[in-house]
Amino acid sequence: MKKVSVITVNFNQALVTEALLTSITNTNTYPDIEIIVVDNGSNTNAVPQWQKTYPIITFIRSEVNLGFAGGNNLGIKKATGDYFFLVNNDTEFTAGLIQTLVSVMDSNPLVGVISPKIKYFQNPDTIQYIGFTPMNYFTARNKCLGQFEKDSGQYDHITAETGFCHGAAMMLRREAVEKAGLMTENFFLYYEEMDWIELIKRAGYQPWVCTDALIYHKESVSVGQGSPLKEYFMNRNRILFIRRNAPFFKALVFYIFFILVVTPRNILAYVKQKNYNFIPILFKAIWWNITQPKNSSKLGYPLNK
Repeated sequence: MKKVSVITVNFNQALVTEALLTSITNTNTYPDIEIIVVDNGSNTNAVPQWQKTYPIITFIRSEVNLGFAGGNNLGIKKATGDYFFLVNNDTEFTAGLIQTLVSVMDSNPLVGVISPKIKYFQNPDTIQYIGFTPMNYFTARNKCLGQFEKDSGQYDHITAETGFCHGAAMMLRREAVEKAGLMTENFFLYYEEMDWIELIKRAGYQPWVCTDALIYHKESVSVGQGSPLKEYFMNRNRILFIRRNAPFFKALVFYIFFILVVTPRNILAYVKQKNYNFIPILFKAIWWNITQPKNSSKLGYPLNK
């Protein structure tokens, strides 16, 4: 039996993380798991109290916020499992989740990473994810399949390759991670899992989805809709993803598209929504990509804002 390391990252959301740990305890029947919680520089260090409350769980404390990639990488380095199950701390497990994903991984050695069906926790009859289309490198856009649809069983019993897995819940094969490397940490937030999956593909593995496995996601608990932080990293990292992964001609077309179409469209949207402070944030995201190499560790944004 393969061992599974369940890894989650906490940032200033102790109660949300505790709800996840409770859901794992209440639903999981897979016998060989370890749970690793990375506290990613939270203002209040809950780890000492957690160690008393959850003595069989491994807790790691980082004194600084390393972002989604850096926090998960810390957990992976500590993990001893054959499979790594990375889950957002704002998710809730369901019965059979781990076992179902493990069964697919065990029977398909080319599957390097797999995600379950994801549904919205606040709207449990509504789908968030049952797969992604491939990336259009001319626009850096793809489609999240099934999103916002009511779940009437139309996507049941799908186990197949997909364009990308979902960062809220994805199980990875240790060997695939060892060949592809860890997540690229300079993304910090957004697009890092898509970049990672591109690396995993180039290492010879495939991303899959299994809709017989289900997890619920409390979407946008971590950052919030329309925050300056989100706006900066979504734009910065969309460009960075193309810089790191697209062929030269497609990247060139994307840059033209971003400047002539995306930038004016975003500015008009900011003005309409009266989010005037987002305009300099957009140009800051573009300027970072002009002035920084694609592997730069400089984030270009103060994290206290």
